[in-house]
Amino acid sequence: MLTQFSRTELLLGKEAMDKLANSRVAVFGIGGVGGYVCEALVRTGVGSFDLIDDDKVCLTNLNRQIIATRKTVGQYKTDVMKERMLEINPKVDVRVHKCFFLPENADEFPFEEYDYIVDAVDTVTAKISLVMKAQEMNIPIISSMGAGNKLDASKFQVADIYKTKVCPLAKVMRRELKKRGVKKLKVVYSEEQPTRPVEDMSISCRTHCICPPGAAHKCTERRDIPGSVAFVPSVVGLIIAGEVVKDLSVK
Repeated sequence: MLTQFSRTELLLGKEAMDKLANSRVAVFGIGGVGGYVCEALVRTGVGSFDLIDDDKVCLTNLNRQIIATRKTVGQYKTDVMKERMLEINPKVDVRVHKCFFLPENADEFPFEEYDYIVDAVDTVTAKISLVMKAQEMNIPIISSMGAGNKLDASKFQVADIYKTKVCPLAKVMRRELKKRGVKKLKVVYSEEQPTRPVEDMSISCRTHCICPPGAAHKCTERRDIPGSVAFVPSVVGLIIAGEVVKDLSVK
């Protein structure tokens, strides 16, 4: 029978499509990378999702985030992503968590229900906690390394964390995971040297933060505010989605 996933089934086969339909993927971070992960996975036929993010869409997100439009500015990213996913597949099961993942609230998430975890968060603390929780629960996980201040989307690749180089975030992750006895972690990273952002306070969120009222975390709290473009985080998100589909299809 012809369905919205028929073209995908021509490549993956019915058994793989059934596996995807019966899988629940938790995406932590619904931004430039995480938004495209959700977009690709729901279009590929993954049946259930948990979306985790405490941010609202900001004007400065319009240059790269698939959920960001003038209409959605000020709305919770998880709500916007859920609505978009339901418009693509009305049968998809989407649960939203309007919060930031931290070690302190890790037990509030139903990890036992997850078939796969996507780490698209920004902070090392949250990334490490997610990896440790995934290892504890024996859940496959893939982590996005630094995508900010990068311009060459063709440089991104999939690798084990201990085989990465150049990427500053990956370096920190390698050190911290080694301390904790983590033997491996699938990541998407780039060996491109980061571009130094223009030092212009007139266009910096540091002094002109326009985060929506009520935003839990504002730009002024961040140590670094990276530059970004439309064609880098989107590619990272699509690479991650491809790995998730591949892994879930053969489980």
